Amino acid sequence: MTKLNTNQWLALVLALVAAAYIAMAWQIPTFPLPRPVDSDLFPKVLGFSLLILSVFLFFEKPSPLAGADEIDHDAQQGPLLMTPWGRVIVTSLAIAAYALLLVPLGFVLASTLLCTGLTAYYGYRRHVVNLVTSLGVVLALYLTMTQVMDVYLPTGVIPF
Repeated sequence: MTKLNTNQWLALVLALVAAAYIAMAWQIPTFPLPRPVDSDLFPKVLGFSLLILSVFLFFEKPSPLAGADEIDHDAQQGPLLMTPWGRVIVTSLAIAAYALLLVPLGFVLASTLLCTGLTAYYGYRRHVVNLVTSLGVVLALYLTMTQVMDVYLPTGVIPF
């Protein structure tokens, strides 16, 4: 019996989460009126996507760097906000702030701030490219959700 690497353990956990998510998505009631896209489609697509990606992760051959199960002691000694646990805490706080600011600022502005802020925090320094890419992805999601899927997203301070 071979020992599972970190990616394989993570893939198994993600597959279990995906299976539970898919089971919950099947509990979402459908609308009595026929619609091209019903309320349960998007969660089911997300669940199956996560399940497929976890299968890919399980069978991915780890590179020497990605498959290393050793702790990087140099990363543990840096500034507090740049240590691995510091990054987890900062990311968690950023997501909490996003949840609190989603309605007052609106989906587009809050999501763009989250994407550009976390990307800059994790070290990407091409800020114009970061802003344009984040805004493009967020606007594509916003338009898809509001225009195609008829999902209400908070507009906030931007009136569209």
